[in-house]
Amino acid sequence: MALAYALRQVDSSDHAAITNYGEYLERFPPTHEVQIYENTAWSCSHGIERWRSNCGCNVSHVSGWNQEWRAPLRASLDWLNREISSRYEQCGKEYLRDPWKAQDDYIEVVLDSSPQSVELFLDRHAVRPLRHDERVIVLRLLEMQRYSMLMFTSCGWFFDDISGIEAVQNLLYAARAAQLAEQAFGIKLEDGLQERLQQARSNIPEQLNGQQIYETRIRPAVTDLRKVAAHYAISSLFEHYAETTQLYCYTVYSGSTVKMRAGRARMTVGRLDITSNTTLETGSFAFCAVHFGDHNLTGGVRDFRSNEDYQSLLKEMQETFNSADLMRVVRLFDRHFPGNLYSLKQLFRDEQRNIVDLMLKPTVSDVDSAYREIYEPNVPLMRFLEDLRVPLPKAFDLAAQFVLNSGLERALDKEPLDLPEISSLLQQAKMRRIALDSPQLGFQLRRVIKQRSERFRCKPADAGILTRLEDLVKLVQMLPFQVVLWDLENVLYEVIQTRYPVMKKRAERGDEVAQSWLTALENLADKVRVRI
Repeated sequence: MALAYALRQVDSSDHAAITNYGEYLERFPPTHEVQIYENTAWSCSHGIERWRSNCGCNVSHVSGWNQEWRAPLRASLDWLNREISSRYEQCGKEYLRDPWKAQDDYIEVVLDSSPQSVELFLDRHAVRPLRHDERVIVLRLLEMQRYSMLMFTSCGWFFDDISGIEAVQNLLYAARAAQLAEQAFGIKLEDGLQERLQQARSNIPEQLNGQQIYETRIRPAVTDLRKVAAHYAISSLFEHYAETTQLYCYTVYSGSTVKMRAGRARMTVGRLDITSNTTLETGSFAFCAVHFGDHNLTGGVRDFRSNEDYQSLLKEMQETFNSADLMRVVRLFDRHFPGNLYSLKQLFRDEQRNIVDLMLKPTVSDVDSAYREIYEPNVPLMRFLEDLRVPLPKAFDLAAQFVLNSGLERALDKEPLDLPEISSLLQQAKMRRIALDSPQLGFQLRRVIKQRSERFRCKPADAGILTRLEDLVKLVQMLPFQVVLWDLENVLYEVIQTRYPVMKKRAERGDEVAQSWLTALENLADKVRVRI
């Protein structure tokens, strides 16, 4: 809102004008040329030492910490880059007219990875029409070069420790570059990288050094087609996938998926064809995944051998699962998928959390019921104790906190919102001085406001949506914590600029519906302090 005020002041006065850099340069072309001093930076008074040495520049200024890790981190990545670049040029010449020009132009494919874009790129840069396997090699080489540049992202050295998310992200890029190099050249650069990272010591004793960080946080995150198959296998226990589906940058075709269930246990067996949308690499896999309840879940993946082999696997798994011999099911996993077993830990992070939520749902529901059995029958006793100004027993206090917060979470997920129920829960929380889970409730409420604001954007003439938005704002004003309303404010401003003048003219001609709409809009705008 401060920016809106500033823009309005500029627009309504003769003291200044709103412009952009392109327009300014067009009207006032450069008249002088300056030369930037080499090896200088705005954020380091030691030249560019912040990105290669323990110069003293950092963010948090933690006592006793140093940035001695910067030099060995850079040396490690420089070594990896040299190993990759020399091989890239040598191998790239077999397929590309100018490997370095192709690398520069590859940004076109990064921005538009459609088959048409890839085709145009290869037509322009390939020395001849390429077979599919040669295209995979070329795209793998270019992706390798892309990640070998990404691993030098400057914020990896800017902050305080090699265990920070910025340096870790650079190491993730480096791991991907090393993985692609191994696939392209058959050399394992990862070992040499880890050996050099041992010299990059963390300030946090538990993190030790770059080698340990790589082993514990980087290596488990490295993904290949087999791991994508494992993700699909395990998540298919809980989700229904179409025959062809997109998993991030992979296309997965399910040739067969068979699901079984017995009590709390469930199992799925299938076969997959997976294609990387970036390198066009493909793989075919057979899989099996089983969930015995709670967190007891495992999946196995192996290369698809033949349809007969797959049918044999399916038959044996089905018969064993249906016999309820769960221990034998586990032994079959060890026999059919030796060294290729996966758990929930191997799933992609977002899906991992979704499945954990699904797995925990029955348990959380039982806990919720238990707390309600404590809270609801004892509400009169709690009121009596409050009237006597006697502190509530901790068990009552914890039960009230859980029940009221979970009740509010459920109420905010309802469509339409039951505002009287929400008001009652808020009143109970206030009366009992219950601490609300403001981050969770605020997130939910903002999501609801955003959804309804988008509906209003699509149907600005709907007075019912306006009324419900006003009720939501009233609810926000009742809360003991703040909720950001800028989604609503932006939509409201847009409607005021576009729809409001039309409705105002209709109201002036005596249109009662338009007048009612104007009144509702003005009330809402007043509540969120948007001036009309």
